[in-house]
Amino acid sequence: MDKIEIRTDRRNDLIDITGKVQNIVAKSKLKEGMCFLFVPHTTAGLTINENADPSVKEDILNNLSKLIPSGEGYAHAEGNSDSHIKSSLLGNSLNIFIEDGRLCLGSWQGIFFVEGDGPRTREVWVKIIHSRPVESRAKRGEQ
Repeated sequence: MDKIEIRTDRRNDLIDITGKVQNIVAKSKLKEGMCFLFVPHTTAGLTINENADPSVKEDILNNLSKLIPSGEGYAHAEGNSDSHIKSSLLGNSLNIFIEDGRLCLGSWQGIFFVEGDGPRTREVWVKIIHSRPVESRAKRGEQ
């Protein structure tokens, strides 16, 4: 497993990590398989979205804050319940196909780490798994 360290400098942010993930895929020399991403934090998440126009990032952040505002009388005493809710809605993991040694993303897609309670130092865990054809397992006597 590889880890990407991210240092955030705002309470809420979307940080494009596509290049860092692709570098890990390239380093693995894997041609075909799966890339699993996981965030081990309860106030952060992951999403795939447009990475061509930076205004999309701001629209996402602004509207998440409108939908789930901070300081709205939540029961959780730490003052970051909005961040926990945003993390739950976005999710903490992604699975992406790898073909020809590259992440299979659409033309405009990027992978974003979503900070909900920064600034902090965070991690994204990356696991690359090789795809084996069924027939190669059968040849080895596996089921």
